[in-house]
Amino acid sequence: MNDPVPSTGRASATPRYRGPRFQPLRRAVKIPVWGDLGIRLSLALGLIGLVVLIHWWDRTGLVDNLDGDVSFLDVVYFTMISITTTGFGDIAPVSDRARLVEAVIVTPVRFAVLFIFVGTAYNFIIKRSWEKWRMARIQEKLTDHIVVLGYGVSGSEAVAELIERGTDPSTIVVIDPSEARLADAETLGCNIMAADATRDETLQAVRIHEAQTVLVSAGRDDTSILIVLTVRHLAPDVPISVVVRADDNEFLARQAGANNVINPVRFTGLLLAGSAKGAHISDYLADLASITGRVQLVEREVTSAEVGKSISELDSGGRGLRVYRSGQVIGFWEDACQQLQTGDIVVEIVPTDNGESHGDGDSASDQAKASAAE
Repeated sequence: MNDPVPSTGRASATPRYRGPRFQPLRRAVKIPVWGDLGIRLSLALGLIGLVVLIHWWDRTGLVDNLDGDVSFLDVVYFTMISITTTGFGDIAPVSDRARLVEAVIVTPVRFAVLFIFVGTAYNFIIKRSWEKWRMARIQEKLTDHIVVLGYGVSGSEAVAELIERGTDPSTIVVIDPSEARLADAETLGCNIMAADATRDETLQAVRIHEAQTVLVSAGRDDTSILIVLTVRHLAPDVPISVVVRADDNEFLARQAGANNVINPVRFTGLLLAGSAKGAHISDYLADLASITGRVQLVEREVTSAEVGKSISELDSGGRGLRVYRSGQVIGFWEDACQQLQTGDIVVEIVPTDNGESHGDGDSASDQAKASAAE
């Protein structure tokens, strides 16, 4: 799910890492299980075969205490009991060269074979059992979480912004087929899964129906729309936001079940057009979109204390812009916004830690303060 569109505005070439490392929800996809096992067994058998050849070449330095004759079968037998450190003593090295071979060659091979088998047992039994148990524990806690499907430029920026806004990284699940990109998400503290987000079993594994919201940025419009269809099939009520780049696909994305469709190409065009009409418009729009700016756009439900008040009298100290009431969009200048009602959703501009106490600052007030200071 590569996201080739370059980021705009505040993006930095250096990735931002925050928070402690979190034990990841992970699925390895590079080498099949039986392929990995075959490689390990082949390596062990190859080392054993090498020792058999060395013992056969130096068989004159061995003595069979039973019949005095060292056959090829005796060499194989001696190699196995030597590598496994069983040591019955019926066949033994007697010459100086044979003992040197045992000390210099066979002993390191013995340790190597032991490590291979111990590592195999750990990887295929202990580790996999542990990861399966850990995955089950993480899944039990996955509720009201955020699922990010695709960790390209847009997906990674979204995750970084969520963390900046105070979202606990342990409540974010990132799914992407690229282990390299997932390594960055893991460093931020997110749960990660290397898998195909278009598959039902992948989304079911992260309890998609329990998610707070789903963010889709697969890099290709057709893949993103297919993911939206899959998510909507498994989670009919979960909010879905998706990135598409072709205007024609915006309608298809909404038909597939997306609640929010974001077109970065169109947004970039808006910024360019705005910059043609004013030098600071695009800068202010980018400021609104990021928690690192001086101001921020916030969408929330009105509080009980705000019911009956005007949109210009919000308790947050923000500047109300729009009210959503029963599917109707109401601007701050309309009479219906002069008396807020229970259940209204308000969109407002509020100051961030980088801003001033009442928004982005009042130029007249700033000039007055500057004059008073002089």
